[in-house]
Amino acid sequence: MSRTETLQRILRSLQTESPDIEASALISDDGLMIASALPQHVEETRVAGMSATLLSLGNRAATELSLKTLQQVLIRGEDGYAVMVKASEGTMLLCLTTKNAKLGLIFLDVGRAADQIADVL
Repeated sequence: MSRTETLQRILRSLQTESPDIEASALISDDGLMIASALPQHVEETRVAGMSATLLSLGNRAATELSLKTLQQVLIRGEDGYAVMVKASEGTMLLCLTTKNAKLGLIFLDVGRAADQIADVL
């Protein structure tokens, strides 16, 4: 199995094991989509670019506020959450959840997936 196929399997498994996770993607820090399990109507290029911008702003804010290294970015919208965590050096894992998601469980599952991704990369 290729590395890309393994990453795709990890993303699909994350969504299967966590019913509140509706979509996920692995994105490079410079905004390139590495692997994804996003709905077909979602434009991957835009998601990757916006995610990289949010990560950059989060890093800058963490530094300016003396929070040291950025651990995660969380966005709460009316219909759910977007959670971004560092997956490996140079990559981030983005997950989109339902509005009723239990964030503690989401963080646990996303952290496990990020560890699996780091092992692959």
